[in-house]
Amino acid sequence: VSLTRTPKKGLEAKQALISELRQCVDTFRHLFVFSVDNMRNDKLKGVRSAWRHSRIFFGKNKVMMVALGREPASEYRENLHQVGAGGRGTAGGRREPGTANGRCPQVSKRLRGEVGLLFTDRTKDEVNAWFSQFREVDFARAGNRATYTVSLDTGPLEQFPHSMEPQLRQLGLPTALKKGVVTLLSDYEVCKEGDVLTPEQARILKLFGYEMAEFKVTIKFLWNSETGDFEQLEGEPETAGEEEEVEEEEEEQNSSED
Repeated sequence: VSLTRTPKKGLEAKQALISELRQCVDTFRHLFVFSVDNMRNDKLKGVRSAWRHSRIFFGKNKVMMVALGREPASEYRENLHQVGAGGRGTAGGRREPGTANGRCPQVSKRLRGEVGLLFTDRTKDEVNAWFSQFREVDFARAGNRATYTVSLDTGPLEQFPHSMEPQLRQLGLPTALKKGVVTLLSDYEVCKEGDVLTPEQARILKLFGYEMAEFKVTIKFLWNSETGDFEQLEGEPETAGEEEEVEEEEEEQNSSED
């Protein structure tokens, strides 16, 4: 399979990953497509540890597309290119046969952004039960939205050493040293609920211990290796505009594989 114009070692690594993915398709009963909110490597590592009996692949979306197949002619297994026949008819967890009627979204249209694959012999109910309860909070990053308003009161900030006062002032806080103690000279609103956080706001929130980001995994689709059926488990199918965006994305990917 020709992928991209890369050095030999890079191409060999991609070919090895394709083989590994296809071996998992042949080994495990179920393939779940999932998305991740507020991706953190250490959090995903914890998920991998909890699911040692299964296999998780994250990232390398283009390679996963090639391994599974973008269309019926190139799919590795029956209906593996599909995420559910009939498009809108699969929302809400209703299973549809693999044969398409009308719009038939492809796996490659789902493998965008921070998404991954879970190969497992666990049932749909077991997978949904575990991931629906799994949540871990972390510090927000620039670009995240503030989930609540944070205001700081005037007074000493004894949790910080005096050497940090210039850094706090550089972040925009009205601070000064008073008798060697970092002190906030006036009340300061760090952010309002709904604000898109700047790098400075995100840094201040972290320094003061406010965790606003929630790492979570959402199970979106299920492919059954025994029947070849896809089932949409969460979310709405793409709009026409999103489909056009995907088509443009796929054209770029195809051009890189020539």
